[in-house]
Amino acid sequence: MKSIRFPRSPKVILGLCIVGFFVLLTIFGPYLAPYSPDNTSFAPNLTPSAHHWFGTTSLGQDIFSQTLVGARATIVVALIAGLVATLLSMVVGIAAGYVGGFTDDGLSMLSNVFLAIPGLPLLIVIDSYLPVNSRSNSLVIGLVISLTGWAWGARVIRAQTMSLRNRDFVEAARIIGEKRYRVMFFEVAPNLLPILASSLLFTVLYSIGAYVTLAYIGLTSTSVWNWGTMLFWAQGNNAPLSGEWYWFVPPGICIALVGTGLALLNFGIDEFINPRLRAAGLSAKQRRSLGLPRRQRLGLTPVVHSASQRPSTPAIASNTVST
Repeated sequence: MKSIRFPRSPKVILGLCIVGFFVLLTIFGPYLAPYSPDNTSFAPNLTPSAHHWFGTTSLGQDIFSQTLVGARATIVVALIAGLVATLLSMVVGIAAGYVGGFTDDGLSMLSNVFLAIPGLPLLIVIDSYLPVNSRSNSLVIGLVISLTGWAWGARVIRAQTMSLRNRDFVEAARIIGEKRYRVMFFEVAPNLLPILASSLLFTVLYSIGAYVTLAYIGLTSTSVWNWGTMLFWAQGNNAPLSGEWYWFVPPGICIALVGTGLALLNFGIDEFINPRLRAAGLSAKQRRSLGLPRRQRLGLTPVVHSASQRPSTPAIASNTVST
C-alpha cells in the first residue's frame, strides 16, 4: 500500500510548532500560571520583571497569569465554533452540490443570505439576546459564532461536490444501490478532506477574531479570562494612553501568532491538494539535489517523482502549461 507523503516545507513545520505550542498552552496554561488571574495583592502598574514577567495591571493583577489562563477559553471557543461551522459547511455544501434542483436552490439561497449579512453585527444582535449566564459558557458562545462562519465554506464545498458527483466511483456507488446519504458522506466527503481541513483552519481563525472582538467590546462575561477580556480591561483603564504597553501587547502577540500558525499550516494543505505547489516547499539544497532550477521558468511546471515512479533517465519531468 502506497504511503502518503506529506509536505516538508519549513513553513508547515513552523506552523505546526506554533499551533502545537498554543494547544499545549490551552491544556496546561491554567496549571502553569504562577498566580490567580484575579489576585489583586500585588503593586499596580509594575513593569515586566523576574517576579512578574509581563508586569501587573492597574489593579495589581499578574498579566502573565492572565495570558496563560486566557489561552484556554480563547482556543476552546475557537475550536468549538470551527468544528461546528465546518460540519455545517460540509452538510449544506455536499447536499446542495450532490442533490441539486430545488434543494440546491434553497441551500444556496440560505448560504447567500448569511454571506450577505455582516458577521459582526449579526453576532452582536444574537449575543444581546443571550441570557447573562450563557455569556460565560464557552459552548454557547462557540455555537453562536459558528452560525456566522459556515456559509463561505459551504459555497466552496458545493462547487467541489458538483465536480465530483458525476465521477465514475460515484456512478458505480449509485448503480449498486447505495443510499443517497451514504454516497454523499462515504464516497464524496472523503475526497473533500483537504478542502474541509483548509476550511476548518480558516474558520478557527475567524472564530478567534470574532470571540476576541465580542470580549473586547464587553459582550461576553468579564469573569471569564480570555485574550479579548484582557484587551477590554486594558482599554477600559487607558493602558495605551498611559504607556502600559505590557498590558495589551502580550494578548495581541498571542492572537497574531495563532493566526500566523494557522495560515502557515494552510500552505501545507495547498501543497497537498495541488501537486504543482509541492516543489515550492523544497529547500534550495533539495531543489539542487533533485535537479530542479533555482527559479521556475515561466510556463513550465516541475513535477517531482517518487522513487517508484521515477523514470529511468530523467529524474524530473517538466510539463508545459498551455495558455
